[in-house]
Amino acid sequence: MFKSSRSVSLFRWNFLWHPFWHRLKRHHLAALLVLALLAINPAARGLAISWPAFKGESASVDPQGQSNPSQDRNVVQVKKNPFLEGEVNAPDFPGGLEWLNTDRRLSLRELRGKVVLLDFWTYCCINCMHIIPDLKKLEAKYANQLVVIGVHSAKFSTEKGTDNIRQAILRYEIEHPVINDKDFDVWQSYAARAWPTLVLINPKGKVIGSHSGEGIFEMFDQVIGQTVDYFRAQGALNEEPIRFRLEKESAPPSLLNFPGKVLADEKSGRLFISDSNHNRIIVTTLDGTVQEVIGDGEVGTRDGSFAEAEFNHPQGVALDGDILYICDTENHLIRRADLKTRTVETLVGTGQQARRFNESGIGTSVALNSPWDALVHEGQLYVAMAGPHQLWVVDPKTREARPYAGSGRENHTDGPLNQAALAQPSGVTTDGKSIFFADSEVSSIRAASLPPGNVVSTIVGQGLFDFGDIDGVGDSVRLQHPLGVTYTAGKLYVADTYNHKIKELQIRQRESRTFAGTRERGVRDGDRRQARFNEPGGISSTSKELFVADTNNHLIRRIDLATGAVSTVELKGLEKLNQHVARKFRGRQVEVARQTVAPGPGSLALSFKLPEGYKYNQGAPFYFGWKSSDEKALRLTAKESARSLSEPKFPLEIPFEGKAGESNLTVEAIIYFCNDQQEKVCLVDRLKINVPIEVKAGAKSTVAIEVVAGKK
Repeated sequence: MFKSSRSVSLFRWNFLWHPFWHRLKRHHLAALLVLALLAINPAARGLAISWPAFKGESASVDPQGQSNPSQDRNVVQVKKNPFLEGEVNAPDFPGGLEWLNTDRRLSLRELRGKVVLLDFWTYCCINCMHIIPDLKKLEAKYANQLVVIGVHSAKFSTEKGTDNIRQAILRYEIEHPVINDKDFDVWQSYAARAWPTLVLINPKGKVIGSHSGEGIFEMFDQVIGQTVDYFRAQGALNEEPIRFRLEKESAPPSLLNFPGKVLADEKSGRLFISDSNHNRIIVTTLDGTVQEVIGDGEVGTRDGSFAEAEFNHPQGVALDGDILYICDTENHLIRRADLKTRTVETLVGTGQQARRFNESGIGTSVALNSPWDALVHEGQLYVAMAGPHQLWVVDPKTREARPYAGSGRENHTDGPLNQAALAQPSGVTTDGKSIFFADSEVSSIRAASLPPGNVVSTIVGQGLFDFGDIDGVGDSVRLQHPLGVTYTAGKLYVADTYNHKIKELQIRQRESRTFAGTRERGVRDGDRRQARFNEPGGISSTSKELFVADTNNHLIRRIDLATGAVSTVELKGLEKLNQHVARKFRGRQVEVARQTVAPGPGSLALSFKLPEGYKYNQGAPFYFGWKSSDEKALRLTAKESARSLSEPKFPLEIPFEGKAGESNLTVEAIIYFCNDQQEKVCLVDRLKINVPIEVKAGAKSTVAIEVVAGKK
């Protein structure tokens, strides 16, 4: 995959070898040199782009956007810009492709009048992940002018599945349409050659240019801005809002949201769960009883108490006594949580992604790049730094952070620590002599010597495009994008993520075999050989059990090493989660049609329609809170304004007294419901229900409301 951080990053025509591009003229290439300067010379990026003065035709445009050369008054004279006009028609999307994040197939013809940005990506790729925030910024800035379309052209075989891409869209919180380009049809029509590649198309359906790699915002912001101004002046820009039906709108809520990692500490009897998409860490006992929630749940970098601290999709954690180190991945920070004082502080990182390689530093002056997992050994914190394809080491006392293993070049090369090439290391563990790491993009499990050693070696795995699901010995073994690894009793256990399996590795023999899972994604407990997982991203161990972050199932799973039984960790003591949510309610909004009630005593009768096959999870801590926007019109008469119930009965009656006028009755609710199948799935729904009520003579005294549960 293309890694823009290590090469000259140009906004350019990078397809010149392809016959599609042979019609380009010199003035296009001359204009592109301006953009090349922006990429090569960072100081130039602060300058406005000025296009060369090309000779071209003039057009007269009236305020309604209709060309009318015969009129000279109240028109805008627009000088043709050959670069922004383009000459090459953008190929439209082939029929038969599956679309996600939209309720209909799209065509470039339909999108005429919009600036269109194609993002060729694959969901394993760290560089593709890194440009998502930039795409979001562009989408927000040009909300009515720009349409981004993701073209998912998969590297790994598992990534070809439409539902797997859907899960990635939800996990990365992508809010633009995505095409499943599993056969590389769109990729080839645009002659893409790297992940990520972006292609910009003007409102007339002509290609302007392309870019491969990261660091895209400034470059595309300037080009899109000028494109918008230019075509607006022509009256050729469609600025009507366009909305797509997103996958998140039909995704069921869950207690955990894409948990990326889990750490089991046998000594203290605790689990530390990275509830990644809820931006928090949950601390439980080994049987799942919630003890602490670390993090406010909002995306941010705030330090402070457990209730105040903010994270951005945290991944791995490491425990050292009463200190928990947290890989705050999308903030590019390492955070330190003190479990005694219940406070969080930033240990190292600037909060911005590092753009340079091999730059050491101290504390908040050193930039990091997607820290993904960590471990503590002899007082030092070793970090799997996925972004620069390295292992780093941090001294918690001095706060010095520096590269430990890996040159920064993405590949599969063994050798001395500083010369070896790694590829997106995403999980780490140790036997006290070596750091074993899941090198995900080369589908390998590798080892880096701890001091005084100085070598990186490979246990199983080969190269960037050598992957599969093959048990065996040595070089014949194949994994598929493993993200987690743990050491116990002389063996390694691997979260073989894209094979939906747990593998067992004999280190010296370099032997790998399937320990749990069937390669069929799903959720099934029972015998390990029939159990099912869905892209497990993390794994940890005690002397008796494995704990698995079953990421796409939103669950933590347990595997008994003696019996081979797989079970789901049932979270208990959920009132702590409720307290966390109630402090700053983030439930989905439900708007109910206006209701009328008679003056005098009355009530709201609230019930829920559960998904088919589900029933309420009796014993879970249901929460309800209510308030009236105008007590003079509608006075609530219950003794309390909130209630926690372990065995609620529906419909839930909320009493009030109707006076006169109008009020808005708001009910905040957290409800739990599970299915009855062997593959038990429990869901949670957090809702804020708004019921406008008018007090009117002759109306009924009771308002009955039924809300559909399990929607977003």
